[in-house]
Amino acid sequence: MAAPKRIKLNVDGKPYSVTADPEMPLLYALRNDIGLDNPHFGCGLAQCGACTVHVDGAATRSCSFTVGQAEGKKVVTLAGLGTPEKPHPLQKAYVDEQVPQCGYCVNGWIMTAAELLKKNPKADDKQIREGLAGLKCRCGTHMSIIRAVKRAAKEMAS
Repeated sequence: MAAPKRIKLNVDGKPYSVTADPEMPLLYALRNDIGLDNPHFGCGLAQCGACTVHVDGAATRSCSFTVGQAEGKKVVTLAGLGTPEKPHPLQKAYVDEQVPQCGYCVNGWIMTAAELLKKNPKADDKQIREGLAGLKCRCGTHMSIIRAVKRAAKEMAS
């Protein structure tokens, strides 16, 4: 364990400073030090996706990405993707398609889909399924998730 140091973070466009071991997972800083209630802790092994954020535009599992690695990078959480007044098309599509049940996994699905659609706004069903492979939803809303991603893609294309 390294000695704690002052680490400057840019999260959702706001500057933060935390004192932490640089090897600490970014997830812990986001939740415990900054006080965000998203992303979520799921597996702690970068396998489920509940902790996904964007780091410099790339969907990143914050449970396995360290706070030291995040220093100097732009971190965007689900809360920073859109606003209540102007939600991201994926956030709006999730509501319109009534996707969430428990909502615990939503963070990972939306943040991963946002990167996917940014890279490939005309993704077909197969590409969407491949792009979201590995994410977990225990409620079984997978078909609603696919519909929401397709709806958002249409909105983003128009």
